[in-house]
Amino acid sequence: MTSPGTLPSTQHLVVETQQVDDVRSLIALVDPQRPLLWLRKGRGLAGVGEALRLEFSGPTRMQDAAAAWREIAAAATVSDPLRMAGTGLVAFGTFAFADHSAQSSVLIVPQLLIGRRDGVTWVTRIRADDTHEADVPANPRSTAFGPEYRIPLTAGAESADGFLEHVTQAVERILDGELSKVVLSRDLTGRIPADADLRRVVSDLALGYPDCWTFAVDGLVGSSPETLVGVQDGSVTARVLAGTASRGADAEADQRAAVNLVTSAKDQDEHQFAVQSVLASLRPHTSHVLTSEMPFTLKLPNLWHLATDIEGTLTDDATSLDLIDALHPTAAVAGSPTPAAVALIDQLEPFDRGRYAGPIGWVGADGGGEWAIALRCAQVEPGGDVTAYAGCGIVGESVPEKELTETRMKFRPIVDAFG
Repeated sequence: MTSPGTLPSTQHLVVETQQVDDVRSLIALVDPQRPLLWLRKGRGLAGVGEALRLEFSGPTRMQDAAAAWREIAAAATVSDPLRMAGTGLVAFGTFAFADHSAQSSVLIVPQLLIGRRDGVTWVTRIRADDTHEADVPANPRSTAFGPEYRIPLTAGAESADGFLEHVTQAVERILDGELSKVVLSRDLTGRIPADADLRRVVSDLALGYPDCWTFAVDGLVGSSPETLVGVQDGSVTARVLAGTASRGADAEADQRAAVNLVTSAKDQDEHQFAVQSVLASLRPHTSHVLTSEMPFTLKLPNLWHLATDIEGTLTDDATSLDLIDALHPTAAVAGSPTPAAVALIDQLEPFDRGRYAGPIGWVGADGGGEWAIALRCAQVEPGGDVTAYAGCGIVGESVPEKELTETRMKFRPIVDAFG
């Protein structure tokens, strides 16, 4: 694990941002095998190379990351005339779901960062002060996508029958009063060619789900609809999603599905667990917290979600890394009460979630940033092994077969992108 105390004293970063002409595609600029990307509706960040990589693990992984980032940002020499969200010093990050996960959590500062927001495009060059400017790529360069490939994703450690049995056990534990909700997931696995161009998968996700956060960080690729937290100029925002229904086959059926979701006591209960979880975590750091009066329906290409937006004002010096530590894991990806839900996940899920359902996003030098929950995603290992994940919230009224169907709907974005 890397921590602030072990950072080399010579590790001072030199950062220079300048405005440039617009680029056609951020995705075409990133590395084909190890892309760094954060994108929604055409705006976002693309990274090339690694100026600095920090790895963390264990229960204090996010606290350690927050402390390390404060030290790195304070020591950096930054030239940033734009001073916008995403300009200047930036690190991409992805964090493991569980305290005991074998998967590391990382912050990656790219050598070259290309950003686009509010009609402005910029390039940031980042290097250690003991390296030469010539070692940093001079300009962003688009490259053609590699050959097409399609792979099937099949059952991993958790089979469909195993998932049904575990949902049944979870419902029994809930009815016995041990907890109110638990989120159970299952996995699919496959293998891509070692030299496969991951930008093809990322491009499919970005085109198919433009309202989601499409991301690629250290081999974790996906398109998440759920904003864990955003921090900018002292303001905090979040979007909570819990409660799901499939889209209808035609306009009438689609509207009926949305109405049924809004009026479903089971889905409304699940949603309120998630909202209260986020509010309780934010209150020590915020004032004037506002939420939507009632959950609204969020329409995605394959699903309806119940959604609530949350806004507040920071009352302390918490960074976005401090806030993901305070928020994770939310009831939307763990359950309620959280300690009991996490313990039950450990008992029932036959695999390490890795970074699935953990925070993913970016942080700037001032501590601001944007973080989503890593959903609708797959981890791609350097050798080509792929593991995808999907889960759903289990409450007392849950029917195992319906929950299995919900995971299939949630797998669809990543299964389609790979296959």
